[in-house]
Amino acid sequence: MGKSDRYELVFVHPGAPAAVPEAADVVEVHRTDRSGPGGHPVYADDTGIVLAEISDRDEVRMLASGGHQDPAAAVQVRPA
Repeated sequence: MGKSDRYELVFVHPGAPAAVPEAADVVEVHRTDRSGPGGHPVYADDTGIVLAEISDRDEVRMLASGGHQDPAAAVQVRPA
């Protein structure tokens, strides 16, 4: 695993099997110049609404970009 400038975040719908592509939403994010609370780079989608801190072991921590958000807890990540 390593650092990439772009990742795809895969959000699987609750109760759906992870192996079914149509049961997931995919959002492409790019590396920003920010660091998250864990000290790892923050990645954002083009709108800046989807924010994720991704570690060098490809562990994902979703970050809130505004008030009243409840970031997803379980997200899969893959290099784009």
